[in-house]
Amino acid sequence: MERFHDYELFKQKFYNISHIDLNYYKEKQMKRRITSLVEKHGFHTYSDFLEEIKTNKKLYDIFINYLTINISEFYRNPNQWEVFEKKILPEIAKYKKLPDVKIWSSACSTGDEPYTIAMILNKFLPLQNIRILATDIDNDAMEKAKTGLYPSRSLKELPQAYKDKYFTQVNEDVYQISEKIRQCVHFKQLNLLRDPYPTNLDIIVCRNVVIYFTDEAKDKIFADFGKSLAKNGVLFIGSTEQIMNYNKYGIKPIETFFYQKIES
Repeated sequence: MERFHDYELFKQKFYNISHIDLNYYKEKQMKRRITSLVEKHGFHTYSDFLEEIKTNKKLYDIFINYLTINISEFYRNPNQWEVFEKKILPEIAKYKKLPDVKIWSSACSTGDEPYTIAMILNKFLPLQNIRILATDIDNDAMEKAKTGLYPSRSLKELPQAYKDKYFTQVNEDVYQISEKIRQCVHFKQLNLLRDPYPTNLDIIVCRNVVIYFTDEAKDKIFADFGKSLAKNGVLFIGSTEQIMNYNKYGIKPIETFFYQKIES
């Protein structure tokens, strides 16, 4: 059918209205996902679907949300968060007082990650001294984060002590994170492949995100992360990822999944 022949044109025209460059995503995987959504909504070509989302904001928002693959949960891969708490934060504290540490949770999705960071930091700092920047391309996901409502499955890896201290059970399957934790996090829309990055950061967290991107896109993101880190700053990546040729980005491995800015 025609939809399999106009994908290149669709990518160009979609970029013009969204500034999201689908060329940076792994094509086979992304094309399959988009085709599935196009069919689900009853369209027979990419171009017909594109014309509809130009004027149908609800469908446009559904599409953006679908593209951004929001898979997130609290305390995901617990061993890595234990390393973050017991080794990385003390390492950072050698160079900078923790209340002054600048933290960026990039591609934060529905907020599980930055809120996990805030809960861990609260072992070292009062909540009023914790400030975390959290960004994502998907505004809808961040709006969900701001409400702080989560299904029980999102909390399955979270230690019971955190659940007891920071969550209220709303009903059988829904929990709400405390307002005090939510106040620690500032959410902002940011496209990792287009927008300027924050700078002079002590900790950047970007986990299980770049696996969806092409090698060219990964190279750009890791190079920009390297530039955004402050002296001795640390990049925390996901369990499905590794950084090849890390020296070119000005970083070095210090623990599995953790890289530190090399002094220049």
